[in-house]
Amino acid sequence: MEKTMVGLVKETGGPGAVLKEVPVPVYGPDEVLVKVKATSICGTDVHIYQWDDWAARTVVTPNVFGHEFAGIVEAVGSEVVHVKPGDRVSGEGHIVCGVCKACRTGNAHVCPNTRSFGITAPGCFAEYAVLKASNVIHNRPELPFELACLQDPLGNAVQTVMSGDIVGKSVAVIGSGPIGLMAIAVAKACGAGAVIAVDVNPYRLDLARRMGADHTIDSRHVILSEAIRDYTGGEGAEVILEMSGHPEAIRQGFEAAAPAARVSLLGIPTREVSLDLSSHIIFKGLHIDGITGRRMYQTWYQVKGLLEQNRIDLTPLITHRFPLHRYEEAFGLMASGQCGKIVFTHEENVIEDDKEKGETSHGQLAVTA
Repeated sequence: MEKTMVGLVKETGGPGAVLKEVPVPVYGPDEVLVKVKATSICGTDVHIYQWDDWAARTVVTPNVFGHEFAGIVEAVGSEVVHVKPGDRVSGEGHIVCGVCKACRTGNAHVCPNTRSFGITAPGCFAEYAVLKASNVIHNRPELPFELACLQDPLGNAVQTVMSGDIVGKSVAVIGSGPIGLMAIAVAKACGAGAVIAVDVNPYRLDLARRMGADHTIDSRHVILSEAIRDYTGGEGAEVILEMSGHPEAIRQGFEAAAPAARVSLLGIPTREVSLDLSSHIIFKGLHIDGITGRRMYQTWYQVKGLLEQNRIDLTPLITHRFPLHRYEEAFGLMASGQCGKIVFTHEENVIEDDKEKGETSHGQLAVTA
């Protein structure tokens, strides 16, 4: 008899998701089966839940979605030697080919043949998940599951911050969503000078201060490029970390950059961005980095070093916890922007009657990463 579990499924194209019984995934000889203990909602998951143009182009349905998790290994395939049942683990979500030029030259994070856990492959908003053994990340027993499940987005922040020199430099983090908030903590831990947080959401700017920002800018009321230059004595920021993906914020970020600054772009714009290449980039001599995912697996070791030596504290970032069956409430709150990181606890996964769930409101997706 086929074993089943409760999973949050993106069943068809369109808004929403369904919590339903689905088969427990079957693991292959080079894979592991993980009992999921905690997951967290990513901005990507909100795109999938709301079903925007990106989701329609990218996401495979039907599929259990979600990609940020921590759990305990339940079973391993016959070829797996470095992972065993009982190990506490998380996982790298990029499932790469391993044989293309990018993979073989240290750039597997941009493998053109990537399948994505929870996006184009089954994910973790469920009782169990299957992962390639090569993608397993071991966690120390003392690391709480709710913090361990944040390592995937933390890796995005770490790669963004550490893609160039940071020590002693003025840093502007544009977009104080969860990954932007993590970037603030990482920049401070890595020896940045003044760290400036920019957003349009007062709730998120308050979190930015709690995560260590030296100065905050509410760009609803000021021109952010001018505010950054004013705070830096007219010079501009030496490092711009663009996390919002908002086209106007991106443009102003380039304006706010100091001569010879580094601009690292993680936020994904929903439309084309117009830039004056001459004045914004060329004559300033800017250095520009496009950031996606985590470098495999250099970034993960950097994440471990920061977490395990208590160089950063992510606990203020977790503002809400929900059981998985309250997913509608959780996604509504995430879309409103009135939260930090939302964690699903997986101790009790149940399917409720629709009448018991109640009504929830769904705001528009916040643009901050």
